[in-house]
Amino acid sequence: MPLDPILAHILPGYVLAVDGTHGVGHWARVHENGLRLAAATGADAEVVALFARFHDARRVNENWDPDHGRRGGDLARTLRGSLVTLDDARFQLLYAACAQHTDGRISAHPTLGACWDADRLDLGRVGITPDPALLSSDAARAMIPWADARAVREHRPRALLRAWGCEPG
Repeated sequence: MPLDPILAHILPGYVLAVDGTHGVGHWARVHENGLRLAAATGADAEVVALFARFHDARRVNENWDPDHGRRGGDLARTLRGSLVTLDDARFQLLYAACAQHTDGRISAHPTLGACWDADRLDLGRVGITPDPALLSSDAARAMIPWADARAVREHRPRALLRAWGCEPG
């Protein structure tokens, strides 16, 4: 399957291992976590799906990289009007979600909350069980056992990765 057009722009500039801790397997789990949260909370599913691709797309290391979310948002901005077709308000949500996703915040805004929670629900991949107090919604708190089990075993959402062109068909 051909590479997803957005990933075709992201991956050539991605300097870490594509299958590493913050790579496509993580992005795919964040995507699936986020879509489940969007269905439960009314979050904007398109913004959540874009967040999954962009939030870690410009990390420069697997450890401390405080500006990586802003760089991911900046990358999304370069694709605005072509591959990212959100209106101004929705794009600002995407940018804020990316830029602020490492700040440890929670949000009553369903889309920001779903983005941040989708990422936090995948902390098991680095040995951290998500803290319910650091999740924005009851829906996210209810997902901890399911999402954490997938993160701990580094589950690869094969159907999504195939659709993205990142997994052999």
